[in-house]
Amino acid sequence: MEKSLEELYNVKVERKVSPERLAQLGVSRWSMCKTRKAKLPWDWQVDQLVYIEEGEVRVVPEGSKRFMRFSAGDLVRYPKWFEADLWFNGPYHERYSFRAYGDDD
Repeated sequence: MEKSLEELYNVKVERKVSPERLAQLGVSRWSMCKTRKAKLPWDWQVDQLVYIEEGEVRVVPEGSKRFMRFSAGDLVRYPKWFEADLWFNGPYHERYSFRAYGDDD
């Protein structure tokens, strides 16, 4: 059985995150990013925790033909040195926080 991309690339996702969990993490104080329909090549120089407030993103890891899909209500942790193309099909809004090594939120 083939591993999921999340498992292969060490991308962690929590779906439909509760308001209590968001408050615990302080998500309302994180930086914001908004975009519209776009494709962006991206690489993470540090771990990044992202909460998607609106929209959806397809994440295509470098060299892969498969993709991960994350949408509003998902909390995603991207690992340091991960490289991917991000595809946004419409309005997209996220809050993000860079994480230090060992932060296990």
